[in-house]
Amino acid sequence: MSATGREPTPATSPSDLAGSLREATFVRLVSDATGEALAATGLLARALDDTPFQASVVRPFEDPDRTTETDITVAIGRTQPTADVTLTDRAAATAFETARELGTADAALALAGTIAAGDVDGTVAEAAEQAGLERRPGVAVPTADLADGLAYSTLFVAPFSGDADTVRAELTELGLGSDSVQAGDLSTDDHRRLASLVALAVTEDAPPRAAETVQRALRPTTGGPFETVGGYADVLDAVAREQPGTGVALALGHEAVHDDALAAWRTHAARAHEAVSEAATGRYDGLFVARGDAMPTGTVARLFADYRAPEPVTLVVTDGRAAARATDGQDVTETMRAAADAVGGDAVGTGDRARARFDASTADFIEAFREAV
Repeated sequence: MSATGREPTPATSPSDLAGSLREATFVRLVSDATGEALAATGLLARALDDTPFQASVVRPFEDPDRTTETDITVAIGRTQPTADVTLTDRAAATAFETARELGTADAALALAGTIAAGDVDGTVAEAAEQAGLERRPGVAVPTADLADGLAYSTLFVAPFSGDADTVRAELTELGLGSDSVQAGDLSTDDHRRLASLVALAVTEDAPPRAAETVQRALRPTTGGPFETVGGYADVLDAVAREQPGTGVALALGHEAVHDDALAAWRTHAARAHEAVSEAATGRYDGLFVARGDAMPTGTVARLFADYRAPEPVTLVVTDGRAAARATDGQDVTETMRAAADAVGGDAVGTGDRARARFDASTADFIEAFREAV
């Protein structure tokens, strides 16, 4: 039976949400396990000032319900029947506008949230510029050590992804150094050459959309708790999926968790890039399928869809789990629901991305999805 048959709670305007939060004596924030939703959660929580709140990240198919009594429950990036307010479309941007109404809004966190969503919001970008956040040439990574940042970035897929030693060799060949190359030591021209290296590596033998998608990793904005705001987005998305508790602390601005967050980001990225390299793939009319063992399906589906898949719909399947992404505006949620229903599984999703869990064989689920497309 599908887990997403209910209509989501209607969204509210930033001003209305801000008014409700001002009046509340206790607030509950329930975030989906994505970087955008986590950023939105942090924005709202920071703006609550002295109002007590509970914030949590709930992975797909986990039960979000708690027994704690609250005045208002806000579901962010996910649907929840018991929520008073649901933020799905433009979650980070709406949270930012709400936080501004309440008087406290972190432009770097908001911009990171929209980058994590894959669609930088114009209002947030303008606010970031007004807050003094500047763009520079180069590549968006969270660490000063460029070999580390480039190897574990999940903003793109390149031949060197997941292998810091290979990145160091590439940097040496580029004439940028032979050991630990620090972002702060590079000239403007060096940063431009580095961006060109990444752009060329990413787009070689890739579908045309890769050239557009990689742009969010180039000419990064500086600011926030990491080397770049784009790197911040990458860490938020990884830690939301790997270590939700650490993710909440990071979104709330606790500096003590930065090292743990970076460790989770490296672990997540290593798993994702290994899966992209080793997955068995197949191409059908309008559908690209990748399957493998114990992979982070959501991130792998995004990477394949953006940088590898020659078809508009990508399905990534591992034992009992699947994720789908569409790059041409298709709504794959109903397709995923139909496939899950066909094998007695469950599905969740919105628009161009969806997830499923099931007890059937991988082959049976792929066949069910193909029939539903």
